[in-house]
Amino acid sequence: MEKIKVLFVCMGNICRSPTAEGVFAKLLQNQQLEAFFSIDSAGTHAYHVGEEPDPRSQKAARERGVDLSNIRARKVVFGDFEDFDFVLAMDDKNFQTLISACPEDHHHKVYKFLDFAPEQPLREVPDPYYGGSYGFERVLDLVEAASEGLLENLRQQGKIPSSNTNY
Repeated sequence: MEKIKVLFVCMGNICRSPTAEGVFAKLLQNQQLEAFFSIDSAGTHAYHVGEEPDPRSQKAARERGVDLSNIRARKVVFGDFEDFDFVLAMDDKNFQTLISACPEDHHHKVYKFLDFAPEQPLREVPDPYYGGSYGFERVLDLVEAASEGLLENLRQQGKIPSSNTNY
């Protein structure tokens, strides 16, 4: 069985994308779907390569039962576009950066993560780095909704089994 490979991408890979990776990993675990996926996160810039997620991201995630402590920042590399089935940008700027770097035959893999949460009024996961704790909570709310939406989309396509387990 070939795994579905998902890459979550923000700018520095210390706030939004590691949060999305952690939330999605927990969702997969709760629904016993880990065997169907390979997931990772990365940044479009190399500002924080090798660093842990922002302590505020870790704290907010931990309060919701999500552990980010084993994630380390890395930069998106050219091979990611071939290796991953979904390259999920957190916002417009990172989406454009990814599309600009992506070979045209892989453009169909690049999405805005919130495209999978159409019920959300926002179309971008806002960067919480320069704000207060509310921003980190908002990121969690948005990535939880988009994670659920991504799984539902894959279920509807028949790529993963149906599940009655809720997050």
